[in-house]
Amino acid sequence: MPTLYVENIPDELYKALRERAQKNRKSIAAEVLTLLQENVPSEAELNARQSFARKMARLRSQSPPVSGQFPSAEQIIREDREH
Repeated sequence: MPTLYVENIPDELYKALRERAQKNRKSIAAEVLTLLQENVPSEAELNARQSFARKMARLRSQSPPVSGQFPSAEQIIREDREH
């Protein structure tokens, strides 16, 4: 597994990172790894997001499967109480 070294981190950023790591009961290295995993998508993640976006666009372009009027809230409540 590769190793990453980061130099010249601004004091304010390092302090915030250290506080975040302590709050989450992690080492600074573990906290940095978590932040990278959450915020830097892999190629597989980008592909999955693009696929999801295409599916959502396709669904949005379709007309609703139901035509006509929808029942009112009162009608839905009455039907629910009857069953």
